[in-house]
Amino acid sequence: MKTNELITILTVLIFGFNTSINAQNKTTTVYLIGDSTMCLYDESRFPQMGWGMPFEYFFNESVSIENRAKGGRSSRSFIAENRWQPVLDALKEGDYVLIQFGHNDAQNSKDHPDRKTTPEQYKTYISKYISETRSKGAFPVIISPVTRWKFDSEENAVECHEPYLKALEELSKTHHVPFIDLDSKSRALLNAMGKACSRYLYMYFEPGEYFRFPDGYPDNTHFTEFGARKMAELVLQGIIEQNLNLAQHVIKPYRRK
Repeated sequence: MKTNELITILTVLIFGFNTSINAQNKTTTVYLIGDSTMCLYDESRFPQMGWGMPFEYFFNESVSIENRAKGGRSSRSFIAENRWQPVLDALKEGDYVLIQFGHNDAQNSKDHPDRKTTPEQYKTYISKYISETRSKGAFPVIISPVTRWKFDSEENAVECHEPYLKALEELSKTHHVPFIDLDSKSRALLNAMGKACSRYLYMYFEPGEYFRFPDGYPDNTHFTEFGARKMAELVLQGIIEQNLNLAQHVIKPYRRK
């Protein structure tokens, strides 16, 4: 065999080996964009957590979680504050964007009129996230806003985001995008646990119950560390039900021997 032919063969083999190694070592980045029910909190806010915090521990080393959610943001203000563009710029082919807005879109706040969207405006903004994510070869997943700790007279958890939930259902069909109905899943969890027990999912403390809030802290929206983990598990359940490729990167369950 001639020397130049041997060099060519070795080059092909080495290139193929390096390509295989790089493919094996490729990390999928999952970007979380949303509001305070998803975002990061520092230790000073304990026991408050967004569900995106425990979510990162559900995956093996081939997945990197980038939690870009921010409290108080809506589908509209997240873009207006230039929080979306850096995510879009960083996206690479095969990444995921988990999109969850709705709490602040639905609120009529005199202090923050820039957050409010109508259901039709909401659809426009969510559609933007979907199409621009796909333009980078990445995968969008839309998630409905998680329920509040709110019950009717018969102690059934009530739906709190109906027009926005309907908007996401329509977008899922129109754009053929995976949809995790965390609103319905979380209401089912509250009903299964019951009104009294499900309170411990939320930052809802009675007077004298927790030393940081001696006068009580009636927050029916944000989660304790227990609540954040349970909501994150519901999102994971949705990923597995949707049969997303991301589900292949979930850590194996621990089994006692």
